[in-house]
Amino acid sequence: MKTDFKKTLDSYAARHNEFRIVDVPAQQYLMVDGHGAPGTDTEYSAAIAALYPVAYTLKFASKALDKDYVVPPLEALWWAEDMASFTSQRNKSEWDWTAMILAPEWISPEMFADAIVAVAAKSNPANLSTVRLETVDEGLCVQTLHLGPYDDEAEVLATMHNEFIPEHGLRMTGKHHEIYFNDFRKVEASKLRTLLRQPVARV
Repeated sequence: MKTDFKKTLDSYAARHNEFRIVDVPAQQYLMVDGHGAPGTDTEYSAAIAALYPVAYTLKFASKALDKDYVVPPLEALWWAEDMASFTSQRNKSEWDWTAMILAPEWISPEMFADAIVAVAAKSNPANLSTVRLETVDEGLCVQTLHLGPYDDEAEVLATMHNEFIPEHGLRMTGKHHEIYFNDFRKVEASKLRTLLRQPVARV
């Protein structure tokens, strides 16, 4: 039986038009950092092209240990000096990001190092040397499920940041986090499902 983390992890649960406060446990990820607009900047697509071969190599190595799983969805952390660039302005050229894919807790640094060597020998994507394995500990977060084009997120984020979070005695702390449950290259923009997450702290 394959483990599907989208179904087993509570931190992947979210509903459309509903903000939810959730405590996200520390989790490790394959990660690549970058800057600039996704979709028009080749740096973002190069990061993804480096992440997936490593993720699938680890999946098959894990399967050999009788711990098979579905490769988790692509995720990304987003931030900028002026967070209004995510809501009212949507100035993507100012965005910094970390593209990432969840790695199960039993994936060790040694397995990761072996996967890098294997991918380098097979396909050697341009940004492979920038892939790292690192733990992210977000803790308390607010999240919701957005349906539709990415550029339509601004209104939802404005409501989350300016209304729900302060009204519930919270303040924003960490980086904006998105989880992409489907591939924008394969589905219509109106059918995209994206989990929007914001780490918070009690005031």
